[in-house]
Amino acid sequence: MPKRRDILAIVLIVLPWTLLITVWHQGAINPLLAARKDDRHESRRDSRNTFTLKKPCSSENNKDIVEVVHTEYVYSRPPPWSDVLPTLHVVTPTYSRPVQKAELTRLANTFLHVPNLHWILVEDSPRRTPLVTRLLRETSLNYTHLNVETPRNYKLRGDTRDPRIPRGTMQRNLALRWLRETFRSNNRHSQPGIVYFADDDNTYSLELFEEMRSTRKVSVWPVAFVGGLRYESPKVNTLGKVYGWKTVFDPHRPFAIDMAGFAVNLRLILFKPQAYFKLRGVKGGYQESSLLRELVTLNDLEPKAANCTKVLVWHTRTEKPVLVNEGKKGFTDSNVEI
Repeated sequence: MPKRRDILAIVLIVLPWTLLITVWHQGAINPLLAARKDDRHESRRDSRNTFTLKKPCSSENNKDIVEVVHTEYVYSRPPPWSDVLPTLHVVTPTYSRPVQKAELTRLANTFLHVPNLHWILVEDSPRRTPLVTRLLRETSLNYTHLNVETPRNYKLRGDTRDPRIPRGTMQRNLALRWLRETFRSNNRHSQPGIVYFADDDNTYSLELFEEMRSTRKVSVWPVAFVGGLRYESPKVNTLGKVYGWKTVFDPHRPFAIDMAGFAVNLRLILFKPQAYFKLRGVKGGYQESSLLRELVTLNDLEPKAANCTKVLVWHTRTEKPVLVNEGKKGFTDSNVEI
């Protein structure tokens, strides 16, 4: 049996080492616990609205591994409505096809950034479809949902030279009728408004909508990737007046302009109820002229986009090859950015 003196000696030897090991262990684990606590705190704080930024790790063997960086994300709903700004009534004909929802979503995301915008979406359909109905409700935009079906015998067939009604004509006319019936009565058109025909397969700069907001009668601007050219445009003289058209497709049209290249003051639409897109006896490319010639003359046109030197709208799909070497035809303008 060990003596009391031997036990005391053992305790005096073991105790200092035990204390030393305990102090060293606590010093090593505390930073890890603090780091984990901070991580849990950051996770709770950023779980509300976060998105991830991907950054490659430094290790040579882990090039495809990414680190997650939490950053504050703020999403705001459409801008508030103003009683001062004119309302932009944007008319969009649409029809069922595989890319319909994708193109309408892209267009809606653009419209969300435009104050005082009223979207009039008109389906080429015998009834309003659930797909478009749900999409409109989820956008939080101000909208009107209409539908009218183009008769089968008027629809375009494989040949683009077919003189039948171009797609979207009846839908645009229904929108014009709705605007007249809605704003003509009870003096509801007291607030200024602008009417613009925006197809769902085009791309629009936000600047374009601010340009058209000051339209007195009919404003015009260039459109890119249309008519076989890099862009079509009104010709503007030094006095700021439109005197012709930069185009190679049927340049003798009264208004050789694309549907995306003009906007009309709502009061002019209401004042001239006979102005519609013609349904019969109008060949392709003359739809715009059939409406505009009922509203204005060439001298009335108001060039926008820096006197038609800036492109603010682009055709997403081009039906004809775009001419690259336009200089020989006199259509290249180094001041115009496409």
